[in-house]
Amino acid sequence: MSQTCRHWKTVLRYSAFVFMMLGLAVMLWNGYSFWQGYRAVTPLKEADKQSSKRLTRAQETLVPPKLGEQMGTLLIPKLHISLPIYHGTDEQELRKGVGHYPKSALPGQPNNVVLSGHRDTVFRQLGQVGLHDELIVKTSTGEFVYRVKKVRIVDESDRTVIVEKPRPTLTVTTCYPFDFIGNAKQRYVLIAQFVKKRT
Repeated sequence: MSQTCRHWKTVLRYSAFVFMMLGLAVMLWNGYSFWQGYRAVTPLKEADKQSSKRLTRAQETLVPPKLGEQMGTLLIPKLHISLPIYHGTDEQELRKGVGHYPKSALPGQPNNVVLSGHRDTVFRQLGQVGLHDELIVKTSTGEFVYRVKKVRIVDESDRTVIVEKPRPTLTVTTCYPFDFIGNAKQRYVLIAQFVKKRT
């Protein structure tokens, strides 16, 4: 066997090893990201027992919190779960819980509060939530109760989910279908109207 052939076999062997290690690293990172979102789901009974995190003065005065900061909790009584809400909808926030679209209203303000989450972690059961079910957003200023008035399935490019609303509204969105493997091209959307505030 010529020295050139041996050289190329060595190069191919090392290349295969490098690609295998890269694949393993990507798999481990994806697994960690999935685990982060999966563990963000807390049963309501446990959430009630846990002491709430100290929120900043900015949140108390309805000034937008910093990106990546936890700003509240989403309670879904139908599913008996509690989910942390982070300000921002980049992957950094969505890995940890539910993301709040920064250009939308804050809970307790008029207009449209928009929340998003991954369908395979925090919102893996969201398809069970429908008309007349309650969604509760809990912040340092109180608990804001909303009731689902409309369920929509829209295209991923549909921007109507983030438009302003004349009434206080909560819009919750995730990828759809829930059991689709790969990048889903649709969104499952819950549109809920404000009912009351509990202090």
